[in-house]
Formats: sequence, structure tokens, C-alpha cells
Amino acid sequence: MVSIKEVAQLAGVSTATVSRFINNPDQVKQHTRERVQKAISETGYAPNTLARNFRRGKTHIVVVVLPSVGDPFFEGIMEGIWRVAREQGYSILVRETLFNTVDFDEFTHMIFSKQADGIILLASPSPFREGVSIDDERKQPPIILSCENVTPELKNFPSVRIDNVAAATEATTYLISLGHKRIAFMFGKSSSTLTADRETGYRKAMKKAKLPIDDTWVSEGGLTLEGARRAVRKLINSSAPPTAIFCANDEMAIGAIHEIKAAGLSVPEDISVVGFDDIRYAEVVDPPLTTIAQPAEEIGERTMYRLCKAIDGSDIGLGAETVPHKLIVRRSTAKPPQSS
Repeated sequence: MVSIKEVAQLAGVSTATVSRFINNPDQVKQHTRERVQKAISETGYAPNTLARNFRRGKTHIVVVVLPSVGDPFFEGIMEGIWRVAREQGYSILVRETLFNTVDFDEFTHMIFSKQADGIILLASPSPFREGVSIDDERKQPPIILSCENVTPELKNFPSVRIDNVAAATEATTYLISLGHKRIAFMFGKSSSTLTADRETGYRKAMKKAKLPIDDTWVSEGGLTLEGARRAVRKLINSSAPPTAIFCANDEMAIGAIHEIKAAGLSVPEDISVVGFDDIRYAEVVDPPLTTIAQPAEEIGERTMYRLCKAIDGSDIGLGAETVPHKLIVRRSTAKPPQSS
């Protein structure tokens, strides 16, 4: 069985530094963290979590609540969460909601029976009944949002995410710079606030450019391929069809491209399409998708690091930790048709 001393010798650091890396990685310099992590990987060292958990009164289990384990964007975030969890000696339990709310009694039992040291809500609805506060006399584990809050009552939870308003404003402004004036926006679900900030950014850019927004241009795509296809059929058959469509996620954008082509039109010659997230399919769809890239793995890593701090008793605050986004321009966008 590999000892912490062997890891320290291989990394060229003290045993105290290895211990600090395991317990408080943010207190270790980046280049030192890399050396220690490499040594841990090479030796196969595993901390004695049973003894450590007994001393600390912890389970070293974190629960991640997410809508769908098959979503390609969530896969990237989960990879980041898993990576840090392994470093820190945590096990991950995944609770898939299938886009439904979490059963309140189940969640309450999980929290107050101390089955988990912390909880990550990954773009998931609030598990709390309306009017119920988590500020209970009983001690509950810390809860952190990864990405957007889906329901309004979660807005004051600590979170890690991009600036969705700024990102959507940039995407819409890019379409305007190409000469588009009739730009549609496709949001997720009307019952969710998940894409609300992206709609706010779209409207902000249109207002700044003094461009009107036809009511028919703002439509619900349900964050799915089929939902997007239904919405696009209505858009292209409307009295004032758009020359560009900005979709609040890449899956809807891919569905939009399919439906536009099925109607005998071309992307981007007739209609430009922009997505959001930069999932792995965005680059290989025909044509390759212009989109807003979110650093999914970084979001997952930062979320897990922040949760580890909270579990150890550090004050992490209630605000959002913002990570940078990037507009990726590919061949699904171009200038509008000359007749437009």
C-alpha cells in the first residue's frame, strides 16, 4: 500500500504539502499541484478516507442532481466534477431527474440524515417546496449550483457559471453585424428560468441596435431537437420569417438546421443559425455550428473545488463565480439574403 511519504518523495515535496493538496488544493501553487497529482496518479496512492471520515464525521460523498446523464453538455461538466472529486477523495452519487423536480421528502431525508457532505444542483429545479426555507436549525450540507438556476428561489445560492446575458448579447450582436434585422430567438421551456438570461441578452442587443422584435420570432423549443423542429416550422411559415435564428442551446440549433434544410432552404444562405454551449456535435453538424462556447469541464472543476471549500467550513459566499465564454464562428452564419 502506497504511503503519503512515497508520494511526497516522488513529487519532491514534503508530506505536509501532499496533505495540504488533498485537503485544501487552493492553498498549493499550480505547478506544485500538478507535480503532486502526477505522483498520486503514478503511484496509485489513495488517501485513507475511512479513517479521515471517521475523524471528521464526514461521508465523503457528494450528490449531483442533474436533468439528464445523456446530455452532452452535462457530460463535460460531470467530467470536471469527477476529476476534482477523485483528487479530493470524494465519491459522487448522481441523481437524474429527467427534467422533473426532485421529490421533496427524499431530498430532505438526504440532507438532514447526513447521507452526503454536499450537493451540486446541475441545471436542476429547486428541490424545496414553495415557502420552505433551507435555513433550518438542523445542519444541512452545502448546496452549490453548477450553471444556471432553473427556478427563481435558487438565485441566491452560490454558483459557478458564465455571464449568460453578456454571451447572448454577443451572439445576437454578431448576427446584427452581419446585416441581419429579422432575428428570432428560441428559448428552452416557458416554465423554466434556465434560458431567461439568454433571452434577456438577445433583447438587449436588439434594443441597442434599435431593431424591432416580432412576437412570433420568440418561440419555445423545449431544449430538444423535436421541439426546435416544431418551432422552426412555424417560424419559416410565418408572415415575417426571420433571416437568422439564435437558439438557447446547441441541440435546438441542430434541430433548427435539420428542419430548415428539410423545408428546401439552405443554412446559412437563406437562414443563419447560432447555438449555445458548443457541445461535441457542434463542429461536425452540416454546416458546422456558430455557437457560444461554455468551458464545461472548468465549470465542473470550479464547482467541485468550491463545494470542497464549503464542506471544510470556508465561507464561499452566496454570489456567482463567473467563468469566461467565447463566441465560436463557424459556417452556419453569413450575411442575410440580398432580398431581405
